[in-house]
Amino acid sequence: MALQAGGDRTVKDLSTSSTPSLTPPLTEEELPDWLRLLRSRRVGVTTFYRLLTEHGSARAALAALPEVARAAGVDDYAPCPPEVALAEIEGGRRAGARLVAIGTPGYPTLLAETPEAPPLLWVMGDTALLARPTVALVGARNASSLGLRMARKLAADLSEAGVVVVSGLARGIDTEAHRASLARGTVAVMAGGVDAIYPPENAVLAQEIAEKGLRLSEEPMHLTPQARHFPRRNRIIAGLVQALVVVEAATKSGSLITARAALDLGRDVLAVPGHPFDARAAGCNMLIRDGAALVRGSRDVFEALALPARPVADAERDAAAAPETPIPAAAAERRTLKETAALHGEILSRLGPSPLAEDQLIRDLGRPASAVTPELVTLELEGRIERQPGGLLTRAS
Repeated sequence: MALQAGGDRTVKDLSTSSTPSLTPPLTEEELPDWLRLLRSRRVGVTTFYRLLTEHGSARAALAALPEVARAAGVDDYAPCPPEVALAEIEGGRRAGARLVAIGTPGYPTLLAETPEAPPLLWVMGDTALLARPTVALVGARNASSLGLRMARKLAADLSEAGVVVVSGLARGIDTEAHRASLARGTVAVMAGGVDAIYPPENAVLAQEIAEKGLRLSEEPMHLTPQARHFPRRNRIIAGLVQALVVVEAATKSGSLITARAALDLGRDVLAVPGHPFDARAAGCNMLIRDGAALVRGSRDVFEALALPARPVADAERDAAAAPETPIPAAAAERRTLKETAALHGEILSRLGPSPLAEDQLIRDLGRPASAVTPELVTLELEGRIERQPGGLLTRAS
């Protein structure tokens, strides 16, 4: 593909050498030294590996670090204190997480083969899942109803065929991908600490993933994610998988950062096409233009990975909705103006230039038809949505 990905680094390294082979920590005493070295100021992944190679052990590297920093123009340098590393390890133990070092059992094999693989990962759940074929599903947080349905269908089909679905636990496409593949095991890569759930509304889902699947992160325990952490998270998603599928993405989005990272690693990149007028599909359409495989349904993903697909119907059914959610029984609703505005926002966020059936929209919203239908009329009169033949709705351009 023609795209080029640039690394988004948030820590200023003392060196820029490549990742060497190394001997993993062999004892419980060595693991805190690895963590201290990795958490030391200005020590990124590249510098971590260089120091280990030059000094033979994390403890020796820690002793040499102040002089290394001084040579790089940094005075009064002190490595991460032992008590900080021990407190993080204890915090992980209390949270039910464990620390896995590169080169030891439980560390993802595909990720270990990538440049600048994280030396240490915090994990919660079943690391054996990563021995199975893996595919990442990523996309927009403000996904359309059609995009969410596509993510559910792809994730369910992949999971049923024995493929582990990897995503980032974000709103929208990520959430639907995790939910649809939860029963057979899904992997959530966290932008903050492995115990720091973001967004908060995914707390229950995150707990279920820890019980049935796997959560992992390279960041310190308890760390609340910030914007700069997400590109780092995205490179791990790309490193864990054989292929990446982008369901919906704007031209400037985290999903495209993940796609560029996947391209740099030689992973297969696939994308679901969308309506040219829908900004949420612009990134996917751009990827397809530049050579990404077009995805109409799960069969296309199986073919790209040369995996046997489970028996599915033709492409039209393959891209259809997951099993429909029953419409709740009608009930009288009294809403404030704020609640009505919120419902309007939900409706508009689900619609785009591609027509969507009114009854499907109501199911996707999970509200009674008696509550949604009057608001559709209101939005139509305001010129914010348009009604097409056959009971189809689109968002007004």
